Amino acid sequence: MGRIAYVNGAYRRHAEAAVHIEDRGFQFADAVYEVWALVDGGLTDWDGHIARLKRSLGELEIAEPMSEAALSVVLKETVRRNGVRDGLVYLQVSRGQAARDHAFPDPAPSPTVVVTVKPIDPKVMHAKSEAGGAVISLPDQRWGRCDIKTVGLLPNAMAKTAARAQGAIEAWLVDADGCVTEGSSTNAWIVDAAGVLRTRDIGANILRGVTRATLLEIAKGLQIPVVEGPFTLEEAKAAKEAFFTAASAFVTPVTSIDGQKIGDGRPGPVALRLRSLYIGGARNSARV
Repeated sequence: MGRIAYVNGAYRRHAEAAVHIEDRGFQFADAVYEVWALVDGGLTDWDGHIARLKRSLGELEIAEPMSEAALSVVLKETVRRNGVRDGLVYLQVSRGQAARDHAFPDPAPSPTVVVTVKPIDPKVMHAKSEAGGAVISLPDQRWGRCDIKTVGLLPNAMAKTAARAQGAIEAWLVDADGCVTEGSSTNAWIVDAAGVLRTRDIGANILRGVTRATLLEIAKGLQIPVVEGPFTLEEAKAAKEAFFTAASAFVTPVTSIDGQKIGDGRPGPVALRLRSLYIGGARNSARV
């Protein structure tokens, strides 16, 4: 079956789907996006992604293109037409098409809505994620509103490319104070020497990860001590465990940072347990 995309009310073959050359998402990165993990045909963490989508649109003063109920129908129909059970569902909403001018157009155009579905072999994904991998560190050079999930991801793309060039699976970004903010496309976590689970607080310049929020609830339910706050790169390298989270990665252990082994250089028990519980919960609660 060929891939099908949704674009502004129409379902089109992936190769033929397109937006106007003056769409502001294309010319200014004036757009936001969300990514849902698709597990056994269901969309995970529905409420969290919808809440973040609405917040991002509100922060950029982009009108919601349709109701939540209508969006649910569109996403599910795009999944159905692609015949995918496990993978990723990508939604992008731009301000829309307008003559090129830096200022927001007035009156506002109709937002552009794009939905695509990417199949992923769950066995291959789980094997890679459970094995974990290396991380490198890089200076955080992104803009100051990373709490908004915009498509302005060039610094993130450069960081991910640098990581892969060094044989790593992710880059952790470090601020001017030497503290880890997050990964190029993930949230960063460590388990420190005292067994405390630590991740950066959302008051810092980080994305409000939906998977991150769900994992915090799981950890608290297990009575694992959790601190949301800054930790330095050196603290991360000295940690008992490290891992990162995202809809596209679930919970993925980090085995080394900048070539320095984390713990014994293998995925740690806390990360693996949290991963198992997260996936189990996603299967049970995914919106079909």
